[in-house]
Amino acid sequence: MTTGIVSALHRPVTAGDTESTAFIDAIQTDAAINPGNSGGPLLNARGEVIGINSAIASLGSSASQSGSVGLGFAIPSNQARRTAEEIIATGTATYPVVGVVLDGTYTGEGVKVADEGGVASGGPADLAGIESGDVITAIDGRPITRSDELVVAIRAKAPDEDVVLTVRRGESEQDITVTLVANTEVSYGDSGEPEESAPEQSGPDGDGGMLPDPSE
Repeated sequence: MTTGIVSALHRPVTAGDTESTAFIDAIQTDAAINPGNSGGPLLNARGEVIGINSAIASLGSSASQSGSVGLGFAIPSNQARRTAEEIIATGTATYPVVGVVLDGTYTGEGVKVADEGGVASGGPADLAGIESGDVITAIDGRPITRSDELVVAIRAKAPDEDVVLTVRRGESEQDITVTLVANTEVSYGDSGEPEESAPEQSGPDGDGGMLPDPSE
């Protein structure tokens, strides 16, 4: 056991490889997490499980550079519970989406929905009135500065939950309520692109990556 400090909540972290990337709305802690520790509980001072240890930051991509550098990440327990209960009930796990493709080249404030094919036809964003080229600046009042922040904030929710996206269109800004659906219910047509697009981080077994950029 170890005493660790929780230094951030809602830290956007991606782990794994390009074929099985996990997006985590993470609890950041300095509790020692090393290769082989993933799946273990993160406990508070009362012995309550608040997260599932899932990833660590590493300084390089080689095995010799893996191991704890004092920055670990845990999946919040509520999100882990929802996923576990879904697997028990159905045998598979889904994740919520809004049905947009983000423009990875955009560098302005917020994150931009792609100009071409940016909104999945019939998806939640389409039904709510979000359009290609819109810029999303916040979710539920929390400012969004990078695409991975939006992705993990959505992944932390559940299908059928409502989120309020602050959307800028031209010179005007408005709040739009979007009802999330499971990823299996949305088709992106010919785009071939998922709505998630975020930089990779190291996985729980030290598979490489640089320290994540801090979340605003």
